[in-house]
Amino acid sequence: MKKSYSIGLLILLSISLSAQTIINRDPEIKKMVDEISREKIEQHVRTLAGFYTRHDLSVQDNPSKGIGAAWTWIKAEMEKNIPQSEGRLSVKFEEYSVGGQGQRIPTETKLKDVVATLKGTDPNDDRIIIMSAHLDSRAVGDADNTSMAPGANDDASGVAAIIELMRIMSSKKFSATIVFMTVTGEEHGLYGAKYMATKAKQEKWNIIATLNNDMIGNSGSSETMLNDNMKLRVFSEGIPAFETEQMAAQMKTMSGENDSKARQLARYIKETGERYVDQLSVTLIYRNDRLGRGGDHTPFCQEGFTAVRITEFNENYDRQHKVPAVVNGIQQGDLPEFVDYEYVRKNAGINLATIANLALAPYEPVNCVMNVSGMTNKTTIQWEVPARGVKPAGYYLVMRETYQSPWEKKIFVTGTEVTVPYSRDNYFFGIQSVDGAGHESLVVFPGLTRR
Repeated sequence: MKKSYSIGLLILLSISLSAQTIINRDPEIKKMVDEISREKIEQHVRTLAGFYTRHDLSVQDNPSKGIGAAWTWIKAEMEKNIPQSEGRLSVKFEEYSVGGQGQRIPTETKLKDVVATLKGTDPNDDRIIIMSAHLDSRAVGDADNTSMAPGANDDASGVAAIIELMRIMSSKKFSATIVFMTVTGEEHGLYGAKYMATKAKQEKWNIIATLNNDMIGNSGSSETMLNDNMKLRVFSEGIPAFETEQMAAQMKTMSGENDSKARQLARYIKETGERYVDQLSVTLIYRNDRLGRGGDHTPFCQEGFTAVRITEFNENYDRQHKVPAVVNGIQQGDLPEFVDYEYVRKNAGINLATIANLALAPYEPVNCVMNVSGMTNKTTIQWEVPARGVKPAGYYLVMRETYQSPWEKKIFVTGTEVTVPYSRDNYFFGIQSVDGAGHESLVVFPGLTRR
């Protein structure tokens, strides 16, 4: 994948010039995005919905029904990509026990996550990027493990996107490692994600981004009757769930409550995804998740990793956790015929563009600080070359006015210090590394120095 392009010829960002917008894309990443097949996604969704129910307490030994049939099929589909990976792809079950008296799963139960790892090509690159979705489904009742619960959108849509991206990406070479993770236990307390997040923490995985895809296929809402497959939400935490006193003090000093690592990842997804996927805009939702509800990114946030939730813009509550039936003239149930497969295709493209760019980008700059000594209307930012990986071709200083959400301006520099004629009181700033082909790291929000 790596190619030596002039950074002047391939700056991967949008540049507004009067009425014109110029968008430069890595042609190989764009080719991968365009290869995503909505027909294959639909096939996968219909297969998963065809297991009748994927309830966490459903049967595990039936080859055509229940959660056991689902995770067995997912593993087999993932393993189809091993030959084309030249030995870099591995697929395995991660088994864990959960449940007991007083819990939503009342008896101890063994469940399995399905985890595929596409090893990076650089042995010195320990970065990991995770794409996740949950494979279980449910009806309304926690313990109802026999009613039909097809879970076509929630969350066969996310699982299908993972399987399709693996088909396309497994033959490609990336510096960083990509983990494709389908987990169980989400519908009863995020158990599978908690197990993997704890494992990652114990084994000291260097996870730089977790993209949790949960319900990415519904384009029409209930009640309000909105219908739009051109918008996607990304939820991100502001105040980190895993926050030290030092982190809290720095955030307070910098007024950086809107510049957590999760928020930087969300902004990166918006900028990069919209660069490669047409007719789709990413809306940044500055909440960890929907009010009073949860998702599989949260356990990773709680362990100190950078994680966000990617989900549809409009939700249809007639189809979530409902046993298929016609009620008051309305068809209820999360059935495959209600999934917008073109919408899933576009949402999968947002994931692919983000993951590929991150996996090819240099490491982030380190020891980034803003000099606040003296009274001045200029701003000076200093940083150091990443301690690991290929030396960046340069860096972007990114900036935005304090009331703005996305970064508004990017200035390319080759050194490790820059001074710009913009007041540090009126703007937020960040630094990201970039390679010769234009692949950018995540933005680093600077600390303060008086040197």
